[in-house]
Amino acid sequence: MFKRLFNNSSKQQLNKTSLKEGKKNKVENTRIGEIGEYKINLQLEQLPQEFKYLSDVLLPSKKTKSGYSQIDHIVFTTHAIFVIETKNYTGVIYGHRNRTEWSLNGKFNFTNPFHQNYGHIEAVKSILPKITNENIVSVVSFNRRSTFKVNEELRKINSNDLIIYDIELLEYVTRKLNVIKLSSSQPPFTTADILNMYTTVSEGNITDKKIRAAHIRTLNGQTQETPNSTGNSTCKTCGKVVSSKVTQYCLAHSNRFKGNVYCYEHQKSHF
Repeated sequence: MFKRLFNNSSKQQLNKTSLKEGKKNKVENTRIGEIGEYKINLQLEQLPQEFKYLSDVLLPSKKTKSGYSQIDHIVFTTHAIFVIETKNYTGVIYGHRNRTEWSLNGKFNFTNPFHQNYGHIEAVKSILPKITNENIVSVVSFNRRSTFKVNEELRKINSNDLIIYDIELLEYVTRKLNVIKLSSSQPPFTTADILNMYTTVSEGNITDKKIRAAHIRTLNGQTQETPNSTGNSTCKTCGKVVSSKVTQYCLAHSNRFKGNVYCYEHQKSHF
């Protein structure tokens, strides 16, 4: 009897362990982009209270095919405005600041993220005409599963173009502000300016689902049907709804995905 109870208990424990492990694998495989964004947001929440930030901002842009520019994060501080582009690529990132295209593992090309972020910065400047390039720091963030083979100056804190790992965001923002403070006798913005800029961009942020869906369709090379009823893109293989970051990743690798969008699981079949 005791043996039977012991066996049953062992099976139950094994089943619980298997369920936990299965759940963990599912999170790791299908929500990498979301986890990366969570790590960024967690650090942004630790900024001083007088600073402000916005995430997932869609602004009008005359220089893009869709007519809009989608910005991952904007941080408003008294000494600088940080415009942040996040990437969730895994592998070796090869690139040069002045090159139009960078590559992942030397095989898959994607647009120079600083060129991409330049468009975002121009969109921000269009509704905040008082700011200048000297007041803006362009930040490109990759997850820790990537390795950089890029210009050394892009990692140096004196640069206004910075490439970082997502877990370094708070550190780099803090260090960059300290460097700016040492070279500037007075901050270019007051706390009132920060609030006004934050409010202006927040009010200018386009939240209309139809417009956002049309923007995604344009990025995806689609012109007619909405990807699905929620306005998000779906995996071509299984029909699963994917995030905008997954969509952008697939579109950035058109040679590999042929202009289609795939969830993380079905991206593997295209390596």
